[in-house]
Amino acid sequence: MMTNEQLAVIADQICPMYAIVDAKGYIQRVGPTLRKLRPDLKWEGRRFFRVFDLSRPRRVRSMADLVNTAGSKLHLHFRDTPQTSLKGVLVPLPQGQGAIINLSFGISVLEAVRDYDLTSADFSPTDLTIEMLYLVEAKSAAMEASRQLNLRLQGAKIAAEEQAFTDTLTGLKNRRAMDHILDRLISGGRDFALMHLDLDYFKQVNDTLGHAAGDAVLQHVARVMVECTRQSDTVARVGGDEFVLIFNDLRDLRQIEGLARRLISELEVPVPYGGKMCKISASAGTTLSAWHSGTFTAAEILNESDVALYAAKGSGRAQHCFYEKGMENKVLALDH
Repeated sequence: MMTNEQLAVIADQICPMYAIVDAKGYIQRVGPTLRKLRPDLKWEGRRFFRVFDLSRPRRVRSMADLVNTAGSKLHLHFRDTPQTSLKGVLVPLPQGQGAIINLSFGISVLEAVRDYDLTSADFSPTDLTIEMLYLVEAKSAAMEASRQLNLRLQGAKIAAEEQAFTDTLTGLKNRRAMDHILDRLISGGRDFALMHLDLDYFKQVNDTLGHAAGDAVLQHVARVMVECTRQSDTVARVGGDEFVLIFNDLRDLRQIEGLARRLISELEVPVPYGGKMCKISASAGTTLSAWHSGTFTAAEILNESDVALYAAKGSGRAQHCFYEKGMENKVLALDH
């Protein structure tokens, strides 16, 4: 007849999470994986019910009760932490010598693999757990690859959108971005001031010093305007030397006038390029959304700021004007 020692040698290979318990409920031998779960525990000679707490079947109170569960699924967990949940099935040994109980993790296998650093060598070669672990690993790898791909696609999308709304020379917003922001502010009923700014004497810089000098001046102008505005404001280049500034929640005329004066003053400082000084100035016209009592469009408010800009240029340049009703007629008269 096979001894417990011989049985254990076989069980180590085909069910490495077994426990052999004698008729009095004392553990005689455990499999290598079960031993790995509690490496500091002296298993042999410990009472089975001191190591494990059996939750189902509930009627089990003794070793005799446990043997009578043969063939039924056992639900148990370790009494100490971590209280890993286990499933088991019991087979009685011949001549009332006790029983062998084969254990598994059930659906808690992923947590167990993580908590105890288990590998495929800790499971029976035919255990479906191995296949499941491979599937989980493959799924995790696929999900990580998908996540990385989505991040790259999202980054590319953001970069493409940013590029579509950015003036490549100055890094400012472009006309498309300005239109989008204006439509959003108008539809949201937000107060804002809109300033149209045009550079004076810029053509002379291009004509005398070349387009590279003109590009350097435009980049300098962009930096000045960004420094003079708030983070919540919008600065857009909408033409060769034309800019639109949108000031969110701003309707104080004194503040706007001061900002326009500062911009014009900063832009009158000569810009060095190639050993020479590029001299420009700026004219600006401003209108406010608050001056519209009813509905209005982006085209209408842009036209008002444009009219105010022409009025400023007609006043001698390096000037700033607010839009006034009827100003269109004055601008037409100046053109004639």
